[in-house]
Amino acid sequence: MTRKPVKHVGLPKSEQVAQTIEREIREGRVGHGDQLESEGALMRRFSVSRNTVRRGLEKLSRQGLITTRTGIGSFVTYDGATIDSSQGWTVALSEGGGNVSTRLLSLRKDGCARADAVLGEVQDYLCLDRLRYCGTAGQGISLERSRLPWREGFEAVLEQGLQDGSLNETLAGQGLAAASGEETAGVIPALEAVDAAIMERPAGAPMLRLQRVTRCEDGSVLEFVESILDPDRFGLRISF
Repeated sequence: MTRKPVKHVGLPKSEQVAQTIEREIREGRVGHGDQLESEGALMRRFSVSRNTVRRGLEKLSRQGLITTRTGIGSFVTYDGATIDSSQGWTVALSEGGGNVSTRLLSLRKDGCARADAVLGEVQDYLCLDRLRYCGTAGQGISLERSRLPWREGFEAVLEQGLQDGSLNETLAGQGLAAASGEETAGVIPALEAVDAAIMERPAGAPMLRLQRVTRCEDGSVLEFVESILDPDRFGLRISF
């Protein structure tokens, strides 16, 4: 059955193209890894020019919904996961597609020179290392290292573990919550051998890096976290 674009009165044609395809992706009519129709097919479907189609695809690419491979075509990279911006755009994808699970690698009290350098103070931390692993792909899609400045009550976390496997719920149980924060996204040109082994990926692969600091209502640092992210599964979307 031929799919017809929905009319969006007043919107630029490229926006109409983007919104129609976005809806089809989010509704699962085209899935993760599927190839979109060719530019020519999209031109005929929407009755628009090639430049209009390309502007629409560029918008979808900026949103992290597709990736375009020169000379091959555009592929869906959205896998049905919802990214919760309240705690940053790297979150557990255990509810998303692709058979993704979260593995707790380490929970301990320790120092961290990288956190000290960012926060400007040498101190102990509640250290939490987690790997999000895609069983379908057979590799890790994110490696997260959380460092929380040591507080009274964290001994109980070491003894009892995370509440329902969730750091946020564990902190909430201690009356702690993030009220503000900032995060910076960057690129890792080549994945180091140690991290590659943990993530079951080839060393030297390019990855994304996210660094985030969250603070409590009183301004004290709640968490410093660095994440290594699969660029095919994560992206940064900004609305303005």
